[in-house]
Amino acid sequence: QVHLVESGGGLVQAGGSLRLSCAASGSIVSTNALGWYRQAPGKQRELVALISSGDNINYADSVKGRFTISRDNARNTVYLQMNTLKPEDTAVYYCMAKWRAQPLASWGQGTKVTVSS
Repeated sequence: QVHLVESGGGLVQAGGSLRLSCAASGSIVSTNALGWYRQAPGKQRELVALISSGDNINYADSVKGRFTISRDNARNTVYLQMNTLKPEDTAVYYCMAKWRAQPLASWGQGTKVTVSS
């Protein structure tokens, strides 16, 4: 069982920045998808950013130009750099990884991001 641990959440004012980290207990080289999702109170979990096979990257329209997903294979870590944060970015952010050898994706426990206006 591979584990994912997120960190870096917190309280920030609108316009500020945060960097989320997701450390995996196994090598992320053998994944075919790495991503960040978020769930705001009373809403469904939604995709924020995804790195898929071939290092293709996709972002939710709401975060394009403000958020950047990246990976460090040597550290088995995925990052989400969040700039120009808005109150509507407030949510619990979850890291997801899908290893090729595993039938199901793995999820972290989530890290809370609160953006004050």
